[in-house]
Amino acid sequence: MNRRTFTTLGLGLLAGLALTASPALAKKSKPLPKAPAPTLSAVVDPDPTHDPDNVLFLDLSNGGRVTIRLMPQWAPNHVERIKTLARQGFYNGLIFHRVIDGFMAQTGDPTGTGEGGSKLPDLKAEFNAMPHLRGTVSMARTDSPDSANSQFFIVFYPRFALDRRYTNFGRVIGGMDSVDAIERGEPPANPTKIVQASIETDNKPRPMVAAAAAPTPVAAPAPVAAK
Repeated sequence: MNRRTFTTLGLGLLAGLALTASPALAKKSKPLPKAPAPTLSAVVDPDPTHDPDNVLFLDLSNGGRVTIRLMPQWAPNHVERIKTLARQGFYNGLIFHRVIDGFMAQTGDPTGTGEGGSKLPDLKAEFNAMPHLRGTVSMARTDSPDSANSQFFIVFYPRFALDRRYTNFGRVIGGMDSVDAIERGEPPANPTKIVQASIETDNKPRPMVAAAAAPTPVAAPAPVAAK
């Protein structure tokens, strides 16, 4: 199995934990109310001018710019890893090596095979309850939950089976049409590249991306003179 590819999703069963109380104790004192479980908001700010240090730009070889809202509230260590690698220039020039139509586009492997990663240590999982919606950005990993490193994927359509199994750390807030235009394949014959990944506050100039060559015009046949 490739080192940074998706694992097969199983249907695990959660063991129930039965809690019993002593009737005698219940008569003497009223049980204290349970504190509400901490919740994470699924609301994502779509304005890139707000909190620009958590806005990631991906300038693609197809000419598009993808704007991603990073969510440290969901996965602080994964967000910090993405920002560190982006600032190091790690993602510049990397291809989307695994792109499945109707599912997702995966990148972040310097070998382009799905088996590579950065020289930084693997991350401990930060699975959360945030749903994998269209535009979700999440970390790829092996069968081991704590194996995410540098590879991530962008979801084309909702895939709720990934929830709580992969670390969801952000969402596309602009340029989803450019994500849709990423070349499909495993790997694609002509893969789309990340020309530059940058953080909004770093104010890196947007790179010039050469437009696709226009087809050579074919001359119309010369008219035949009437006899």
